[in-house]
Amino acid sequence: MVKEITFGLIGGLGLFLYGMKIMGEGMQKAAGDRMRRILEVLTGNVFLAILVGAVVTAIIQSSSATTVMVVGFVNAGLMTLQQAIGVIMGANIGTTITAWLIAINLSEWALPAIGIGFLITMVSRNKTFRYIGQTILGFGLLFLGMSTMGNSMSVLKTSPKIANLFLSFSSSPIEALLIGIAVTMVIQSSSATTGLLIALGSQGLINFDAAIPIILGANIGTCITAILASIGTSRNARKAAMAHLLFNVVGTLVAMLVLPWFTRIVHSISVTQDFGHLVANAHTAFNLANTLLWVGFVPFMEKAVNVLVPGKDTLPQKAPAYLDKRMLNTPSVALSLATKELIRMAHIAHEMVEDAEAGFFERNRKRIEDTFAKEDVVDHIQREVVEYLSTLLSQSSLTKPQSTRMAGLMHIVNDIERIADHANNLAQFAENALSENINFSDMASDDLRAYFKVVENQFSRAIDALRTDDRNLAREVIAVEKQIDETENSLRKAHLKRLNAGACSPFTGIVFVEMLNNLERIGDHAVNIVEPVLDDEIRIGKIEA
Repeated sequence: MVKEITFGLIGGLGLFLYGMKIMGEGMQKAAGDRMRRILEVLTGNVFLAILVGAVVTAIIQSSSATTVMVVGFVNAGLMTLQQAIGVIMGANIGTTITAWLIAINLSEWALPAIGIGFLITMVSRNKTFRYIGQTILGFGLLFLGMSTMGNSMSVLKTSPKIANLFLSFSSSPIEALLIGIAVTMVIQSSSATTGLLIALGSQGLINFDAAIPIILGANIGTCITAILASIGTSRNARKAAMAHLLFNVVGTLVAMLVLPWFTRIVHSISVTQDFGHLVANAHTAFNLANTLLWVGFVPFMEKAVNVLVPGKDTLPQKAPAYLDKRMLNTPSVALSLATKELIRMAHIAHEMVEDAEAGFFERNRKRIEDTFAKEDVVDHIQREVVEYLSTLLSQSSLTKPQSTRMAGLMHIVNDIERIADHANNLAQFAENALSENINFSDMASDDLRAYFKVVENQFSRAIDALRTDDRNLAREVIAVEKQIDETENSLRKAHLKRLNAGACSPFTGIVFVEMLNNLERIGDHAVNIVEPVLDDEIRIGKIEA
């Protein structure tokens, strides 16, 4: 009997978890990238973020998947911590839909759903239909698992020892809470814990009073998925995972303090006293109440997680800081916002050059890694700016000066992206020098360090000229270009002499020349950045661009 119960329970739980997994995956694939895009874009305020989190989680049938996505977005800089908190709160509401599906008890449809879902998956050539078939198949497996668990445990209700064990949970809510946490941490799904709980209740093995603390514990245990996903990510991503944990822990503590009243409220709002419906009602009521409890204290939660996970990320935000699509109907404002975003992008590229320099001369691997990470940020901003300006061009009638300005900005965004590429190359040389233990002579190091400063100053002046629309500063940037070219040429010749004299190895000579070349190209692109500031003067030939 023990073997039958154990095998049935393990097999049923496996079917349940696998069914839920492929059902969620099918729904996610059927929705394509739209769910991710909704999470990324439609979370401008906390109430909208809660709604989006609830809807997305209800569709993909997994709060764990939603919170993992949120952690990923925060890690990538596509979502702020405050936005993430709102989505996480909504995800806790959305996940209760699974409890309702289980409570309805559609086990008799499990086998037909498996057959139909498998047939659609295998026969259909349309990807969307195959994903729908996968969802139906997962739905059937989920309920087959529920039925298997219930049947395997049916013999336990005649055992006095088992009855006394589960009865003890009613008199020890803390013990039941800890069991809910532990079970959910192991199987990493609060929905699976809820399903297991309903299977126990359907056989009369556990009463509702004992079930509520387990449900509350499951809400804490499910946080383990986001915590695991946040390992090795940015501080803000870890803060998002901590917000998920804080949200559920505080809510659970409050619910445990008022447990008798909470139990009575669930009974009073339930149309039927069926165990499955009571569990679903309790799960939903807790998450709704917890969200209402926290919704006015999101800034406080943000401060709390900043204390619990101290420090700030060194990497800049990947999501655009200034691009506002509501301003596309006002071209002058939209162009101003695009310019601000480009200036922010340029500052990040400038940081990359500085990081590459520090990585090379200070042998600082962290600064080298920051350079590589920031290139991804610059590339993302470039795509966003290009899309923003392209939308502006298609939606609005621009004046001639506005058209000229936009064309200039289109060129600038590519120049800044190229500067970031060259900075990335410099960081790659720094990494090679660190890995191969390459050392320059003191003179070569001094020359290269001085050239870094000249180019960084040139780039900094170009950014300031663009920011202030300062023509004099822009003319100065163009005038200095010749000096940068001449310096690069003289440094190249000086290093060649050192090579001939045997003061440097041939390999260091290659690295030195390549770094000079990348720095000189950064200087060229810095000149291109200021051209829109002097566009009319360049056009009539007053300045040679």
